[in-house]
Amino acid sequence: MSLSGYFTRKPVFDIFPLETADAGMAAALHRARFSRPWNDGEFHSLLSQDPVYGFLALKEGALGRTAGGFVLARAAAGEAEILTIGVDQRFERAGLGWRLMQAALREARMRGAEAIFLEVDEGNIAARGLYAKLGFAKVGERKAYYAGADGSRSTALVMRRDLR
Repeated sequence: MSLSGYFTRKPVFDIFPLETADAGMAAALHRARFSRPWNDGEFHSLLSQDPVYGFLALKEGALGRTAGGFVLARAAAGEAEILTIGVDQRFERAGLGWRLMQAALREARMRGAEAIFLEVDEGNIAARGLYAKLGFAKVGERKAYYAGADGSRSTALVMRRDLR
């Protein structure tokens, strides 16, 4: 049994509101995680819209700021939607996804949303586990919704969580 895991400290990140000035950081994280990445212009455009909000996990260090993950969401007419979320692969399983989602859920409630929705690739077992722990339940499917880099298609699971 290796003891190395016992001596490794999880990186410390703070959660900040995602601003239009952070569009480049969010786009870089998105590019590293998705086969059809959004560019900084798309993030900037979305963040410029009133119903859209997001959060960024940042760590200050000797070499400057490191972005560990982000979440982008929208809330309107009593409902909210997670548009996209991504965590840097180096910081997976460090709790950033959980913390970012908690921030998004709190903000959705503050904006008057009674329910929140998201879509997840059925093959993304880690994300599905996170969403289940957060109380999301499958309410639908979109067959052949996601396109992989190799041209393959996968099903999107539509998930919902009550915020009341």
